[in-house]
Amino acid sequence: MKKILMLVANGVEPMEMAAFTDVLGWANLVGSEKIVLTDAGFHRNIKTTFGLNLTLNNLIENINLNEFDALAIPGGFEPAGFYEDALSEPFLDVIRYFHHHNKLIASVCVSSLALAAAGVLVGKKATVYHQKNGIRKQQLEGNGAIFVDKAMVCDDNKITSTGPGTAVEVAFSLLARVTGKSNAENVRQKMRIAPLNEKWLSTAQVPI
Repeated sequence: MKKILMLVANGVEPMEMAAFTDVLGWANLVGSEKIVLTDAGFHRNIKTTFGLNLTLNNLIENINLNEFDALAIPGGFEPAGFYEDALSEPFLDVIRYFHHHNKLIASVCVSSLALAAAGVLVGKKATVYHQKNGIRKQQLEGNGAIFVDKAMVCDDNKITSTGPGTAVEVAFSLLARVTGKSNAENVRQKMRIAPLNEKWLSTAQVPI
């Protein structure tokens, strides 16, 4: 059995959160190894990016981080208050714990900025939601990361990606890393999700 912690910030984007819950939920039902996904945050009640109210099952203060094999972090929007949680020291300390114990960390969209702020992407290839003004790219690089303009980037035990449309692929990458590639492919087929398109994966967000 593998245990995954999903760290949820206020202002989280529902689609990115749902990718982890669905892929890992299906994996628990039809996969070769049981998966337990535990959601937790710093507030019991949160408001998502688009105003949907959610109640988390756990508070971080009641979680034993040592029990988990990997960390999943969905992203969110700044106007919804995402960075107030995601760039706070308690949030970053959870990331640092998983990093220091060499456990897998999977992030979607701008949650890679939290990894960067935690200091765990220094010298590592990573990506983030990137627009022509380059603000997010600069934030990533300003914390020592090597920016790569691809949909999803894996370096060592870190997975980063560019936006909500990548969330399912991040979840499958996480699943493959913790339970094996064949199991992840089997779950993908059972969910009727198309195979990963390598051309899409390598397409830059901002053409040079």
